[in-house]
Amino acid sequence: MTAARFLVVLDADSTLIRNEVIELLADEAGRREEVQAATEAAMRGEVDFATSLRSRVQALTGISTDAFERVRARIEPTAGVRELTSAVHERGGVVGVVSGGFHEILDHIAPALGVDRWRANRLTVTDGVLTGTVDGEIVDAAAKAASLREWADELGVPSHATIAIGDGANDLQMMAVAGLGIAFNAKPAVRAIASLVIGPQDLREVIALLP
Repeated sequence: MTAARFLVVLDADSTLIRNEVIELLADEAGRREEVQAATEAAMRGEVDFATSLRSRVQALTGISTDAFERVRARIEPTAGVRELTSAVHERGGVVGVVSGGFHEILDHIAPALGVDRWRANRLTVTDGVLTGTVDGEIVDAAAKAASLREWADELGVPSHATIAIGDGANDLQMMAVAGLGIAFNAKPAVRAIASLVIGPQDLREVIALLP
C-alpha cells in the first residue's frame, strides 16, 4: 500500500452529516424525543457512551429494515464535506470516518462523500426487524482513538500528520491522539479541550489547515 501524506478522520453524526442517524431511526418507532434526549446527554459526556447506546438501540426494537432506505433518503451531508474530501485527496491524504452510528447507513453514504475507509456499529437483525441490540463490540471513544492509530500505521502516516474532527465527548480520545484535534459543531466540553474550534458549520473551513 502506498503511504499517504496525512490522514483526516471525522466523526459521522453532526460532523460528516448534519443528522443524528439514531434519532431518524427512532422516528420510525415514534420514540425520537426520548432517544434525542439520551443522545444529547451522551454527547455532553454526562453518561457512558456504550451504556447510552445500548439503551437507545433498545428503543429501536421491532423496526423493519425497510426503514434504512427511508432514513438514508433523509440524510443531509454537512456543508463543504465534498470539497474537504476532494482537497484531502488532491494533497495526497486519506479520509476516514469512525462513528458511534451504524454501518447500515454509513456504507451507503460514505463512498458518495469521498470517504476512503470507515468504521461504525452494526445493528442486530432477525427476520427483517431490529432486535434492539448491537452486533459486536461497540464503537466508543476508545475504539475511535484506536481506529485512528491503526489507520495511520497502515498508511505510514506519523501521528503528527493526523487530524481528528468531532463534536461529542466520545470524540475526545480520538482528538487527543491526533496531531490536530478539531472541535466542529461541538458541545462545550469538546470545545474546551480541542486544539482548535471551528464555529461555522462548513467543513471547507478545515481545508486551510491541511498539510
